[in-house]
Amino acid sequence: MLDVRRLHLLRELHRRGTIAAVADALTFTASAVSQQLSVLEREAGVPLLERSGRRVVLTPAGRTLVAHADAVLERLELAVSELAGAREGIGGPLRIGTFPSGGPAIVPATLAELARRHPALEPMVQEIDSARVSDGLRAGELDVALVHDYDFVPAPPDAAVDQVPLLEEPMYLATGADTAIDTDAATGTGTGTRVGTGAAPGPAARGDTLAELLGPWATAPWITARDGTTGHAMAVRACQAAGFQPRIRHQVNDFRTVLALASIGQGAGFVPEMATTHAPEGVVLTRLPLFRRSKVAFRAGGGSHPAISAFVAAARTAVGATARSS
Repeated sequence: MLDVRRLHLLRELHRRGTIAAVADALTFTASAVSQQLSVLEREAGVPLLERSGRRVVLTPAGRTLVAHADAVLERLELAVSELAGAREGIGGPLRIGTFPSGGPAIVPATLAELARRHPALEPMVQEIDSARVSDGLRAGELDVALVHDYDFVPAPPDAAVDQVPLLEEPMYLATGADTAIDTDAATGTGTGTRVGTGAAPGPAARGDTLAELLGPWATAPWITARDGTTGHAMAVRACQAAGFQPRIRHQVNDFRTVLALASIGQGAGFVPEMATTHAPEGVVLTRLPLFRRSKVAFRAGGGSHPAISAFVAAARTAVGATARSS
């Protein structure tokens, strides 16, 4: 009989490529992971792994077993969800991951709605970059998470994680009023996408391309999220799509800081619409043909779990209320 816990290790090895990476992600020792995978090979009766330099790759039989492991683990998650549904009420701990800008904008209203509907539930929030959420869910460190992806940085497919949509919002270019460039003159267009200083964003750009909107800032300093984050990748790829490599001066993940730095002429940066509600004086916001999509993620098969369903419902209520009030 194949052990489910060892199947989980094999699946993680297929994703991460090295035994050391699996051990680090799941808080095991490398020797323990190696021993468990050796036992799994004996249980399977065929070779599952082969060395390739420093990495361990799966044999065809190993890859076949990983596909079955995905199905088995999803069925187990479904079973857990059905058993939870048979209990009276919704309660106990719920470990929630959130991207940084989701903290002030979505999480408090979501938790307030959860407390109103399910007072026995004990939410525990952990800030985490969207690029690391899949690992946290797969490792069992999180039950549910707010995640996002951007144009130019779509979320990679992951059979172990399911997602449901929550919010789609446009991105804005944030620049300083004192250093603003006349985009009409610079690009020869007459569409004018400047939407004001220190105020809520105005209407969408009328047919301007990304190159026309970002091009005037090609030689300016840029403010991006930290390297290794989805926000950083989006900023670099958007600028590259506009025809230039950004000269990055500041790397900060907090959109409020991006807006503050832009307002004093420290560079140009990208912010989602959610972050523009309290833009400081002196910042110019230009709507871009670029979007961020927020979602709720959970382990495959877990969507019917009462606590996760409750979180999704509360998050959608919170986002809807925020949209109506803006």
